[in-house]
Amino acid sequence: MVLDSIGVGLIGSTTDVFELALQHCQYMYAPDDISTVYGRSGTRLSPTLAAFVNGVATHAMDFDDTWHPATHPSGAVLPAVLALSDMIPVNSKPSGLDILLSFNVGIEIQGRLMRFSNEAHNIPKRFHPPSVVGTMGSAAACARLLSLDQSQCSHALAIAASLSGAPMANAATQSKPLHIGNASRLGLEAALLASRGLEASALVLDAVAGVAGFSAFYEDYAPQPLQSPSDGHMFLLEEQDMGFKRFPAHLGMHWVTDAAASVHKLLVGFGPGTVSPAEVQEILLRVPKSKYINRPFPESEHEARHSFQFNACSALLDGEVTVWSFTPAAMMRPDLHALLNCVRVEHPHDNPANFNRMYGEVQVTLVGGDVLKGHCDTFYGHWRNPLTDESLRKKFRNNAATVLPSENIEDLIGVVEELDRLRDCRALMSLLQ
Repeated sequence: MVLDSIGVGLIGSTTDVFELALQHCQYMYAPDDISTVYGRSGTRLSPTLAAFVNGVATHAMDFDDTWHPATHPSGAVLPAVLALSDMIPVNSKPSGLDILLSFNVGIEIQGRLMRFSNEAHNIPKRFHPPSVVGTMGSAAACARLLSLDQSQCSHALAIAASLSGAPMANAATQSKPLHIGNASRLGLEAALLASRGLEASALVLDAVAGVAGFSAFYEDYAPQPLQSPSDGHMFLLEEQDMGFKRFPAHLGMHWVTDAAASVHKLLVGFGPGTVSPAEVQEILLRVPKSKYINRPFPESEHEARHSFQFNACSALLDGEVTVWSFTPAAMMRPDLHALLNCVRVEHPHDNPANFNRMYGEVQVTLVGGDVLKGHCDTFYGHWRNPLTDESLRKKFRNNAATVLPSENIEDLIGVVEELDRLRDCRALMSLLQ
């Protein structure tokens, strides 16, 4: 998770939305050269702003990890932990094990909060989950790295709850990556404020009749007591795998893309080795009902990353979806638009908007009457069909190579794989630029 998150953050540092966020921080705030910025040699920001821009970079291409109940856990936590590590004085720098423990605490908090809500198990309609639980996870991770006491940790989480929440209406826009950046930054700020003695409600995570705490975000939120570590508590990551994306798009796109890629092979077999839109009469997609990822004719790369239709047609045409698929040159292809005009969408009752139970189905009817079908209920990269270590490293190398020299890339892989043995985090931080 650490390696993948750094990789998508590095390639995300090449995007327009990252550049806008970085310029905002450089020119709207007084400079405070403390914390590392992904992929930018010689550029440093204050810890909170570094956490912000690195969080933006991590989600700039919707390329970061996901789990179920659905959120993007790493991008909200890791940038905050790294920025805070830069801030800590040289004589007490955290070790790699300190970073890993704090990171795991931040992931744990997000997972526990989402497991206390049935609503959180489905594709969201109201709040973007990383802007809610991600902020809480960032606060918890930073509280751990700062060694805050029990009371301060409670205040940090309560402060973070007051800084949480972003509406789903901004999905598929340049503002969506800001959700991750803000979760990372505001969680760090909550922990720093708590460390200075700022207080908040100790009941924000409880179920208090007539008063909205965390239930403001999830109406069916039902907290339960947790076992203490001495009673055999297990971290969620001991029993739950992550979903890692092969291409930069909303997780729901991966089902329909794999289904369409299987039809592409059949189409190529039918014709002269390429896919001809003129031979296609209709493309039927059977996908879950989720309004913000049903976009028939996306007009921007961010809309394309949230479009069942675009990703299915790209895979039908090319046999895969890649980083290149979302470039202006790829999006403006006449053949792609010809296929988009053939798409019809159905929402079967047995296909819920739930990342653990949904499926993607693509049915192509040719002009001659032949019908070709592709079905996917578990894409490659899903927690039931995880990427191999080799595939993850390949993804990381491709992403990191957009900004780093090859020797830094291999050194980064080595440092991350030995992170639990790293005595001083500076060996990691020096390689991120």
